[in-house]
Amino acid sequence: MMENLRTKANSPFIKILLGLIMLSFVLTGVMMGGLGGNSANKAAEVNGQPISKEQLQQAFQQERQSLQEYLGDKFSEVASNEESMNLLRRQALDNLINNELINQYANELNLSASDQQIEQSIFSMPIFQTDGRFDSDKYREILSRYNINADSFAAQIRQDLTRAQLGKSFTGTDFALPSEVKAYAELFMQEREIRTATLSLADVQAKQTISEEELKAYYDANQNSFISPEKVKVSYVEMDAASMPEATVSDEEVKTYYEQNLKNYTQAEQKQYSMIQVASEKEANDIINEIKAGADFATLAAEKSTDKFSAGNKGLIGWMEAASTPSEIITANLTEKGQLSAPVKAQDNYVVFRLDDIKPESTKPFEQVSETIKVSLLQDKNIKQFYDLQQKVSEAATSDMESLVSVESVSGLKMVTTDWFDRNNPPAALNFPKVINEVFSDRLVDKNGSKGINSDVINVEGDRAFVVRVTEYKPESTEPFETVKPAIETLVKRQKADAELKATADKLLADLKAGKGEEALSTAGVKFTGVQTVSRLMPQTATINTAMDMAQPVDGKPAYSIARDESDNYVVIQLDKVTLGQPTEDELKQLSREYQGVMSSAVNEALMLNLRENAKIEVLNLE
Repeated sequence: MMENLRTKANSPFIKILLGLIMLSFVLTGVMMGGLGGNSANKAAEVNGQPISKEQLQQAFQQERQSLQEYLGDKFSEVASNEESMNLLRRQALDNLINNELINQYANELNLSASDQQIEQSIFSMPIFQTDGRFDSDKYREILSRYNINADSFAAQIRQDLTRAQLGKSFTGTDFALPSEVKAYAELFMQEREIRTATLSLADVQAKQTISEEELKAYYDANQNSFISPEKVKVSYVEMDAASMPEATVSDEEVKTYYEQNLKNYTQAEQKQYSMIQVASEKEANDIINEIKAGADFATLAAEKSTDKFSAGNKGLIGWMEAASTPSEIITANLTEKGQLSAPVKAQDNYVVFRLDDIKPESTKPFEQVSETIKVSLLQDKNIKQFYDLQQKVSEAATSDMESLVSVESVSGLKMVTTDWFDRNNPPAALNFPKVINEVFSDRLVDKNGSKGINSDVINVEGDRAFVVRVTEYKPESTEPFETVKPAIETLVKRQKADAELKATADKLLADLKAGKGEEALSTAGVKFTGVQTVSRLMPQTATINTAMDMAQPVDGKPAYSIARDESDNYVVIQLDKVTLGQPTEDELKQLSREYQGVMSSAVNEALMLNLRENAKIEVLNLE
């Protein structure tokens, strides 16, 4: 077994292995990049350890992308809010700080990862698998594509496994006592018998009367609530790559491209190697003599090689091109099939290499790649055609600022003119953040209105582009009283009804707690429903949430509380009975995992709070 990963990182096989592991982390976004050394490049310091601005920017972009995927079309509104983006950036930095604190704490505890854990992690990585199993061919193919420094990754992979080990040490499965899980399950699965009486907001609102003076007074006191946003009318020309005529490619063009780019279709010579690693030069020479005497290389590799990774593959380390062949194998200078190397020193070991096979350089025939070339050339032509159109439109739009007539002329496309719209309600055809930001930018409009100029070409997703000009402009203004009067009337009636209903609900609650029961209900004009049984296992509503949080009845007397339902009605709740859950064995097992998750989250949060309280954290630059 290897003594440790760091000292063995220069082994030929481990170079291949670690390079590929690093690749998998790069591809999945785990690696965060190197630390900055100078203060100008630092975003923060954690106990003297720097976090670079590049790390922060990458983490921020990942947070931003996650938020965009979650919010969808609503993301543009958040993205245009500087305060929201600053909060997101701060969240990204906090996560980096937390990660660094965890790494430092793991180092203090001298936690480490074993070679076997590293091996298991490698073979379980999806990037190396086909149909759920480790695929050595895929492994070698990816390796040959990338040139990753193995030494720097050796520390990174050990660090990630060590952090996982730290998490398990604090949140393992054996700290949850069966009695704790049972108590948690009984509480979680408890059922409550309730009755409810609903005070309808709509009924009370319908009875409200509002004077003209009240409406006017509300309008005067809340002018800022009736601001009409700036609005524009826009003329635009849209370019859509999908609607352009399809380009054509001749057979002659395809053939010419193939002949001019033969190197792209040529597979360099490949050699397949095997290896046996031992501790001394004498052992290596003994193995060479055994093989020359007829011993089987694969059997000796499996039995005697100290490099367990290649030994597990009977010595085979795979096909390689010259460019991706480790220096130790190059030193062996093997040129013929079956040729054995002399012992090659690698770190504190000696390696015997064998050249198993050779694949000569080969070129794919034209017939095999012609269709692929044709598709690629068509795509390039279509892109160029769309780009050329944009160039012509850009020149026309910027040379003739008086209108979009010149743009129409050079493009053959028709101009479209919109009705009035504001920033938050654009026409569907223009609903792209880049377009809307340009329309309302100070390049096209100012406090005096439209500047009467064209935008340049604005590229958006979906291979589309626009040129726009603001034809009319209305600045932000206060809506006239008569325009908003109906909305004010509805709003004020609702506010008055809500205040009246709250007073009624508070009095009813107090009377019920005082034991006035039916009299109180009659005065309020409501009745309790029949008994309902609710639990946390049901779809949750405001009423059920409140009922589950209420104190239990005492001395056989019901408990009372108030909730607001989804229509803002007041719901008076009478809690009559609480029955603890009776979990089955299967339910206990399932809730045991949930309980451990709850406890794990609590322990992790407490650990992080403690680490932050005792750390020296300095934020230097959030930009």
